Amino acid sequence: MLLHLSVENYILIQSLELGFHEGFTAITGETGAGKSIMVGALNLVLGQRADTQVLRDKNQKCIIEAGFSVDGYGLEPLFNQYDLDFEKVSLFRREITPQGKSRAFINDTPVNLSTLKEFGDRLLDIHSQNQTLELNESGFQLEMLDSYSGSASDLDEYAKCFELYQKQIKELKVLQDAEHKSDIDREYLEFQFGELSSANLTENEQSEAEAELEVLTHAEDIRSRLYSALLVLHENDSSVISGLSEAKQSLDQASRFSNAIAPYFDRLDACYIELKELARELSSYADSVQSDPERLQRLSDRLDQIYRLEQKHKVSTVSELLSIQSELSNSLSELGSLKDKIEILKIQIDNQKAALTALAAGLTKKRTAAIPGIEKEMDAILADLGMPSARFRINLTSLSDFSGRGLDKVDFLFSANKGGEMKEIHKAASGGELSRLMLAIKSLIVSRSMLPTVLFDEIDSGVSGEIAGKIGNIMKRMSKTVQVVAITHLPQIAAKCNQHLLAFKKEDDKGTISSLRILDNEERINEVARMLSDHKITDTSRAAALELMSATGN
Repeated sequence: MLLHLSVENYILIQSLELGFHEGFTAITGETGAGKSIMVGALNLVLGQRADTQVLRDKNQKCIIEAGFSVDGYGLEPLFNQYDLDFEKVSLFRREITPQGKSRAFINDTPVNLSTLKEFGDRLLDIHSQNQTLELNESGFQLEMLDSYSGSASDLDEYAKCFELYQKQIKELKVLQDAEHKSDIDREYLEFQFGELSSANLTENEQSEAEAELEVLTHAEDIRSRLYSALLVLHENDSSVISGLSEAKQSLDQASRFSNAIAPYFDRLDACYIELKELARELSSYADSVQSDPERLQRLSDRLDQIYRLEQKHKVSTVSELLSIQSELSNSLSELGSLKDKIEILKIQIDNQKAALTALAAGLTKKRTAAIPGIEKEMDAILADLGMPSARFRINLTSLSDFSGRGLDKVDFLFSANKGGEMKEIHKAASGGELSRLMLAIKSLIVSRSMLPTVLFDEIDSGVSGEIAGKIGNIMKRMSKTVQVVAITHLPQIAAKCNQHLLAFKKEDDKGTISSLRILDNEERINEVARMLSDHKITDTSRAAALELMSATGN
């Protein structure tokens, strides 16, 4: 329930402090006095977007604060969800700076606008003349039917199921598109993979083949130079090894006369043995180096194949080619698994569709069961509102596919006159009748909702006299279960309120200022009298005002 509203520097309001009572509050005032500015302030503090145009003084920030009694409306989980302190009287504040920055707070904790709006939707229902036009919209009509039938939890469950179903449908399309593309790519990938796979590449074969090819290409030159080296080392009379043999004999003989020569002999002997082993190995290697044209051709062909694959795939090593081969293998495996994924997802979608169908059927059942009660109550309320012959009917039909609210389409049908044809509301109801229809609907659903406050912003347009009084009676009756605030220009409605606020304007050196104040009983009588007598307070209009107010116990 709205307890107080504080507004600073908002449009025509310089500073405003208002307290609100439970029951029925009426707000009146001359045209242009700023009655609906308060509605704008409430919209702003409960999450509506705004800019610096709302600032009365462009050099000062705008601050709007609203206090709500939130105890007993099931809002504790929402406070917990956003890690906010739950206070039985909670403060909602909005600030707009001259630089256009906006800040929002709940119980002094900063929150974003979407959070503020989520709370606002649970605390206050603002109904304006423009909203009356929604009465013609199928979405609003279905929402009203669900509110009456108590389908909130069923709708939540359906919405979660529907969200998953839509996600699965989108995922299926992505997979099917990928499969279609894969059919085009598969042949090319298979060719590339087959080409690399059939090459039977091994990790180090390129470097090994290149080294062997170098030897085979220069085999004769290598043999020739090796044999030349062998001649110097061993294979002629003046070879190095022969000379070492003679030197070793000389040292051996000299060592007989001096022990100091023995180490030199040992060192020379080691060189002699090493060079003989070297000559033996060079001879063996020289014998192994043979010209092999066939082997040479095979190596050349193999390296040409490797170089061609490297050039094709823009790499420089066999290791990189093997990595590409592995990637192609993985890609082909993934393409092969697409069909399996698609089939599994189709089964999941079928299961989800079955669950969705069952939930939609449950919603349809509840809606169908609620329709007779709505029609009966609506006819009775419309009769109270001066339309005794009016009939209100609900036509529920099935959709061909799931919507966000099930498989139902709803149409409100209306006839204002006895025996008249039932037509869609926008074809059958005048402006005044639309206002009364919307009020009747609101009075039906408000007692079934958890909303603590309903605000009517001049929805009484197009009605007067006796009908205005009946509208006031409906609002008065509604106020026994929820807090009702009505901005009105009709004295018959204002006379029935428990609390009366007057909107007025005045001028200062900076321009026009709008404000509101609570009227005491004497001021209330004068205000209702003014409304009755076209802005002139007379003894007659005061007497009429007293009669109106006393008829409602005020």
